[in-house]
Amino acid sequence: MTSLDLYTWAGVAVFLLALHAVVTRAHLIWKVLAINLMGTGVFLVLLAAPARRDPLMADPLPQGMVLTGIVVAVAATALALGMALRVVARTGSPFLTVETETADPDPDAPEAPS
Repeated sequence: MTSLDLYTWAGVAVFLLALHAVVTRAHLIWKVLAINLMGTGVFLVLLAAPARRDPLMADPLPQGMVLTGIVVAVAATALALGMALRVVARTGSPFLTVETETADPDPDAPEAPS
């Protein structure tokens, strides 16, 4: 197993752990951090996985893609944190909750005879 294989498997492991955190964590900040880690795993795979003619020479195309991805990830993180702050300001809670209608009947509905 070469060092590039280790980078590829590390990227896959980081991505899967972060995906697990996105699914299981309810706090918005943890979700944003986990999505950033998912991007880091993708970046590791993009840098390690491409075929190389010479193992000592890196391909500049994936490096450029990863550099662009990092810039986009920073902007997306800023947007996600701003949206999380807006959710906290409106709801007062940093968690996404689903409200169900249980005890508030329609006031215009006719009453059932007793």
